[in-house]
Amino acid sequence: MTQPIKIHVLHTGTVIVDEALPFHRPTDRPLAWTGLFRSKKHRVEVPVSVYLIEHPQGLILIDTGWNTVNRDHQLRNLSFQWPVNKANLPAGQAVNEQLAAMGIKTSDLDYVLMSHLHCDHADGLSLVRDAKHILVSEEEWQAANHDHMRYLPHEWKGVPVKAFHLAPSLDGAYHRSFDLFGDGSVKMIWEPGHSAGLCATRVQSYDTDKYVMLAADAGYAAKSWEENLTPGVVIDRAEAQKSLNYIAKVAQDPKCVECLANHDAAVRPHVITL
Repeated sequence: MTQPIKIHVLHTGTVIVDEALPFHRPTDRPLAWTGLFRSKKHRVEVPVSVYLIEHPQGLILIDTGWNTVNRDHQLRNLSFQWPVNKANLPAGQAVNEQLAAMGIKTSDLDYVLMSHLHCDHADGLSLVRDAKHILVSEEEWQAANHDHMRYLPHEWKGVPVKAFHLAPSLDGAYHRSFDLFGDGSVKMIWEPGHSAGLCATRVQSYDTDKYVMLAADAGYAAKSWEENLTPGVVIDRAEAQKSLNYIAKVAQDPKCVECLANHDAAVRPHVITL
């Protein structure tokens, strides 16, 4: 029997948004997700999750959550995106602080894999800049460095990010993925729509046919695929719907131990062992 794979589900604070941002409904007016001219009754506060994977081939972090700078200089940090995404990061909940509490230095991380580079996922990149490898899909890297409305490039300034190639495969709605170790145990699966290079992460057990799907923002919560609610923020809603359909199918697979979205208020920090 091989060494088990452990997935630590961590919450790096919360994000305060209009409910139309995570959960788009056909009745929403245009730009409802911005929260502008909407009552406070539409605001929701949801967790910002990251995942630490203890893998036989190394330590892997999926996403980085909020940066500690938001505690004192949030408006300056989040800039024009602040009215839409407000950060709440209590003491001790930043990713580097949680790793330290576990006895892990950020330099111990073998890989940081980014699902995508929106602010609530990439803001903590500078906190883990000394990880051995920091990777994101080519599609996302290109979009993030050209689209300055959806992204905040200062979040990765000075951080040694490298892009990975999504190869043809049988994985996902679009049949492209990146196999981190070449053995199928950790795959980044392309699920565009919310962003150009969004990737879900599939973590497969070595000893059984069981796996965990980390859906990123293909759906913001289990509610997304259960009620067929695509994200409010999309670059292509048809693509986002196709990606959500795939995640909905995965969530029903008996082999899937857990299917987790990054912002599900019903999910508490816990550890999954495969």
